[in-house]
Amino acid sequence: MSDQNSFEQDVLTELGDDRLQEIADVLGTDPAAAQEVVTTTASALSGTMEDEAEAEGIRRELTEQAPAGNDDAPLQGVATLGGGLGGLLGGGMVAGMLGRLSKPVANAVAKKTGLPAATVTRVVELLIPVVVAVLTKRARKPGK
Repeated sequence: MSDQNSFEQDVLTELGDDRLQEIADVLGTDPAAAQEVVTTTASALSGTMEDEAEAEGIRRELTEQAPAGNDDAPLQGVATLGGGLGGLLGGGMVAGMLGRLSKPVANAVAKKTGLPAATVTRVVELLIPVVVAVLTKRARKPGK
């Protein structure tokens, strides 16, 4: 599915090389292996979110809560990988939903990859602000 691949690539792009290296360090592996875990996790988050809520509702929530104006401005809640969702989304629907999904997603990714669930949970926590940033940018694009 090309949109899914695009979403995964958008997450990797938003993540950047430095943050990918941080995830590799958490996993105790190299960036290439970390990239596989990131794409698996992004895919699982995306798929679970589609099951959990209609895409239009998510887009509406992101658009309403996202600051208007500069689409390229750095996101305050993503200054560090551990940055909380509260500052980015004000505790809105998306933040709550992603928080609820983090454990099931981590368990699914851990089962698929064979990595310890606790380690994958940390990676999911690091990726949630990045996923929110990608969803926010996508919500602002016309025709999406």
